[in-house]
Amino acid sequence: MFRIIVAFLIPLLLGAVPSLGQGCPPKDTALVALDSFNAHFLRHQGLYAADTETDGLAAIWTQAIFWDMAMNAYKRSGSPEYAALIKRIYEGGYQRYDGYNWDNTKEWFIYDDMMWWVISMARAYELTGEPQYLGHAILGFERVWRGSPGVDDPGAWDPDAGGMFWGWKNDQRGKTACINFPTAVAGATLFTLTRDSSFLKRGIAAYEWGREVLFDRKTGKVADHKVGRNPTNWTTQLYNQATFIGASVMFYRIMGKEGFLQDAIRAADHVKEDMSDDNGLLPFKNGIEQGIYAAIFAQYIIRLIEDGKQPQYLPWLRHNIQTAWAHRDPRRLLTHKNFGRSCPAGSVEVYDASAAVALMLVMPAY
Repeated sequence: MFRIIVAFLIPLLLGAVPSLGQGCPPKDTALVALDSFNAHFLRHQGLYAADTETDGLAAIWTQAIFWDMAMNAYKRSGSPEYAALIKRIYEGGYQRYDGYNWDNTKEWFIYDDMMWWVISMARAYELTGEPQYLGHAILGFERVWRGSPGVDDPGAWDPDAGGMFWGWKNDQRGKTACINFPTAVAGATLFTLTRDSSFLKRGIAAYEWGREVLFDRKTGKVADHKVGRNPTNWTTQLYNQATFIGASVMFYRIMGKEGFLQDAIRAADHVKEDMSDDNGLLPFKNGIEQGIYAAIFAQYIIRLIEDGKQPQYLPWLRHNIQTAWAHRDPRRLLTHKNFGRSCPAGSVEVYDASAAVALMLVMPAY
């Protein structure tokens, strides 16, 4: 019996996942990590709890990022298990968020919350071909861009000065990277799916404004926001670097202009060389919901690696994954946003636990 226990535990300690049945191959560690993540957080009839200890619901916009992780598991494995997970999360959101009614200002109170879901809806359609996903994505994009008279909302796009506002209320009228570059991603994605040039035109408009005002072409820094005539706020956030990279690569693929690719490389290099720590580990912050930023980075850096043909980032990201997995909670198999330290044994937030898992799911096997 002792030898059986040791034979099971040693592969776990080395980072492998043992076979659970004679003749069965080990399960992909990335999928094991997602299964553990789901075991601890997937509640609320298909949506995710905010932490391991309580039953509060995670923030609305982050549910879309967790949905992306399920889609990446399905792309990675082709397993019906993850196809069912995609449907389960969609149905959970449908019940919780008023059927994805974009005019419900109790559920949706800021533009970027909607745009993250628009992007994920478009991806779900691309992956499954289910038309309801595309319908939600188109309606949501138009809602953000044009606004809604029913809630006294003129829309995010500023027709006079350009750029996307963060929200429609008076204290939300700054222009942020977190709406401009996701809008660019959504526009590029919807154009690719529908060939409707109006999506491309609007995505490019948001991108070009953001590139001019929120991107430092010398350093690769993406600024957080600009409010009115105030100077641009050059605080960097990992998820803003991410969506700028993603939009740049998408427009490079659509239009073939080398400048887009070079911008993406500069933004990625800034993360690797200037934002990561001395050990090459991705940055993290301790603010509310910020643990999920690395999960968003995963979604877009892989587009630069694969679609932009820039494999030089793979060793760096694999180092991050290996470090995070080595510091996992050995009992719960949960990881943490601080890849260089052991995952806490007590309460863990879903945002923090998503970071390494999302990276694992997009990295090619080796």
